[in-house]
Amino acid sequence: MISFLRRVLVDSWLGRIIAGLLFLAFVGWGVGDVLTNMGSERADVVARIGDQTITTDALLSATQNELQQTARQFGVTDPSQLPPATRRQVAQQALQRLLMQSEMVRAADRLKLIVPDAAVRDEIFGMQVFKGADGRFDRSLFDARLRQIGMTESRLLDLVRQDIAVRGLAEPLQGGASAPDILVRRAFAFDAQARTIDLVRVLDGDQPAPPPDAAQLHRYYDNHPWLFRAPEYRHARIVILSPDTVARSIEIPDTELRKLYDSEQAKYHVPETRDVQIVTAPSQARAQAIAAQWQSGADWATLQAGAKDSATVEMNGVRESAIPSPALAKLVFAAPANALQGPSQTDTGWVIFKVTQVTPPHDTDFAAARTELRDQIAHAQAGALVGPRVQKLQDAIAGGGLDHIPDNLGAVAIAGTLDAQGRTPDGTPAPIPASDALRQAIAARIFSQAKGANPTLVQGPDNGWYAVAVDTVTPGRLQPFDTVGDSVRAAWLDAARRHAADLQATSLYLTAKDRGGVAAAAAPGQQVEHPAPLTRTRPVENVPPELAQLVFRLPRTGQTVMLDQPDGFYVATLTAITQPDPAAQPMEMQRIRTGLSQSMQDDIGIAYAMALQKSAKPKINASALNTVLSSVAGPSGAGESSP
Repeated sequence: MISFLRRVLVDSWLGRIIAGLLFLAFVGWGVGDVLTNMGSERADVVARIGDQTITTDALLSATQNELQQTARQFGVTDPSQLPPATRRQVAQQALQRLLMQSEMVRAADRLKLIVPDAAVRDEIFGMQVFKGADGRFDRSLFDARLRQIGMTESRLLDLVRQDIAVRGLAEPLQGGASAPDILVRRAFAFDAQARTIDLVRVLDGDQPAPPPDAAQLHRYYDNHPWLFRAPEYRHARIVILSPDTVARSIEIPDTELRKLYDSEQAKYHVPETRDVQIVTAPSQARAQAIAAQWQSGADWATLQAGAKDSATVEMNGVRESAIPSPALAKLVFAAPANALQGPSQTDTGWVIFKVTQVTPPHDTDFAAARTELRDQIAHAQAGALVGPRVQKLQDAIAGGGLDHIPDNLGAVAIAGTLDAQGRTPDGTPAPIPASDALRQAIAARIFSQAKGANPTLVQGPDNGWYAVAVDTVTPGRLQPFDTVGDSVRAAWLDAARRHAADLQATSLYLTAKDRGGVAAAAAPGQQVEHPAPLTRTRPVENVPPELAQLVFRLPRTGQTVMLDQPDGFYVATLTAITQPDPAAQPMEMQRIRTGLSQSMQDDIGIAYAMALQKSAKPKINASALNTVLSSVAGPSGAGESSP
């Protein structure tokens, strides 16, 4: 687990501390007291496995971590943009993972795996987060890090000892698994297959629309009343307790800030970095051919598509020390910007490269970094402080409502008017001090809670808690035609252009099916595009991913598909299917082999952990689980479920 976190988390001490230590506590090691005083069974316990428990806070934390990764895989920046069903599935998978990890801990205890003190000491001494500027273990830095997250030394030693024991149990089972050649070849063929298309875009904005008369506008207004309604508004008082609000109230002494600054010299004293595009060819002749193509004006996407027998990589903001080949690093950092270099022979092969940007070295002094340092430490501490303050906030609300909140809890009280989407009457987002997911949950609560109902503290996403009191409700209403005439006209024109684009695209699609493709069916003036070859894993600029998915479902060339997008319609014909040669891409084959082998090893560990559940079947608290699912996926995402 610790070794896995080292590979996937950021290199800052903050990421390692939170995800490497607190997350280990979250995953079922019976250390819920890191956030809350577990004591006896409570409503915030989602599952119990023997003498171990998984709390709602632990599950929410694990889910939010996995949602961030899932969002990146879906190509979105905010997990709240994921469909509710996807968020719900991620939460259930996170729970299953926590249960399996807990079972592995119990198995290690039953088998009495003994971890020597020397192994624990070596593990901690090897953690980069506890090393000083000289690269050696720093006792004062170690103590400071533990104070920052509210963890004792003995607790950390227990966590590390248990982690080593679990690895000692799992790694012998998983280490021998390796993906067979036939599986690697099939995965490579699926992953690297390229498809070429002819494409015609029929965009709404390119369509003519005759100006509507008054009768048409009134008819459109009457037929689409939902488009011209003023939304319902509600005025509410809100109290929020979250890591962000608590962090604002934490005071950090300069001595702690200075220690953090000194430990992150690489972050605040950045050497020269460069953006570079590199092609490594299998031979000098091939490298010269690629260099000639590049020199003639081919862009990077075209170059990558044509260099299937070579390794292509783009590094942005790379330091000289981060380039694996010292010889290549020396060449890159000696080259001028925007000038093609090579072919040159290095230990990795024949390389051609171009430096596209040079960023000079820069230093950030302590004064300039102070605010960022303070926020890092405060947020590291805040997560552990939310739990103990929840009951105090609940007692304050029960005793005096939302008007008598103690100022020493780190809670924030606000009031205002908003609609169901969290917008104020002037159309701007309501200034609620919360993450997007928590803000949406608060808005949903405001519009589901009755006016005048007593406020209740509710747990939301991102380890946030909130309570609302609805004071006034202004019902939605249809706006008079005279006040929305311009909006009606704009909506009518948009609909007319959309309809015209639909008719034109449908006609092209039907004709293309009869004539063998859009190139033969395109009308005069319709531009037929020839994008770079599509692959399943690498998007092509200006080609919607949904269109690529449709193209890869076609069994043979000559077939045509039509895609409806917000900006118009896309009609494409598959013209070629290219199967790559595995021998020409050894690095890609090795990447796939490594990934498949790792997946097989993970599957063995999962299978073993699931088998362990037979000795102590988990007990699921459906009510607490539904609370988490509602926080993650919204009310519609909740529902009784078990892993």
